[in-house]
Amino acid sequence: MSLEEKVKAVGQVFNNLDLEISAFQGWSGLHCPTGCGKCCFKPDIEATILEFLPFAFYIYNQGNALEWLSRLNTSESPVCLILNPIQAGKGLCSEYRHRGLICRLFGYSARTNKYGKRELVTCEIIKGEDSFAKTNAALDAGEQAIPVMSQYYMQLHAIDIDLARDFYPINTAIRKALEMVLHYYAYRT
Repeated sequence: MSLEEKVKAVGQVFNNLDLEISAFQGWSGLHCPTGCGKCCFKPDIEATILEFLPFAFYIYNQGNALEWLSRLNTSESPVCLILNPIQAGKGLCSEYRHRGLICRLFGYSARTNKYGKRELVTCEIIKGEDSFAKTNAALDAGEQAIPVMSQYYMQLHAIDIDLARDFYPINTAIRKALEMVLHYYAYRT
């Protein structure tokens, strides 16, 4: 599978997930507060190379790859460099459309516990919402659908197991994805 095909396949996984998250938000009523981004400030977020290939491909095509690579190589911040804490609007992600899988899943997906029950993986802010208890009850009863984290990671494994297997600090995953894109196109021009 070529790099472009992998990017397209990951994009399809993301599109399907976004639809599933939208349906979940619709029935649950759970949403991130406007302008929050608190979860993005965690210094220990990890991601795979594959989930950031679409972002790397996008910034390469925008002509910003070398600028981003420089930022990623010189920054010592463990916080995602895509985060823009002064951005106005709903969230703080400067490239929301091209965010990684972990960024999409957190808050609106479940893990399956050892008893086969789905447990919502979310933040303390969302857990404090009035509709959280109702959502958990519906999940416990198996009445409603929710994206399941492991299922989406398995979809990435099916695209490229090597690029989806290892988890890195988020900026390292972004840098490695960008280096892969730059390497790919260095030999095709």
